[in-house]
Amino acid sequence: MTPQPDFEKEGGLVPAIAQDFETGEVLMLAWMNEDAWNASLEEGAAVYWSRSRNRLWRKGETSGRIQKIREIYLDCDRDSVLLKVDQIGEAACHTGRRTCFHNKVENGSVVVTGKPLFDPSEVYKNT
Repeated sequence: MTPQPDFEKEGGLVPAIAQDFETGEVLMLAWMNEDAWNASLEEGAAVYWSRSRNRLWRKGETSGRIQKIREIYLDCDRDSVLLKVDQIGEAACHTGRRTCFHNKVENGSVVVTGKPLFDPSEVYKNT
């Protein structure tokens, strides 16, 4: 049996960090429930639980920017997941940027880093 996260601790959800396999860049943080975990293992691509849509969310299902899983790590308490992925398409963030972590706190303000690599209004116009 494949080890799995402890989904009981936080009401069935665990945080899942997506990290670029080659560069180590942190791309995003999302959530997984047991169904998302099992689908990710079966499909070899990141599947998350969308808290806002209350359903499974296959990364890239609208944008085509999927995350192929290369390695999976569980933390010491098995309540967090790290996915090392090949990001297909340059951007992981729905804002069109490479990473969701583009708001840098600097000298008491937020500086937005990175330029959008695609136009989100075009990619997500039918969602």
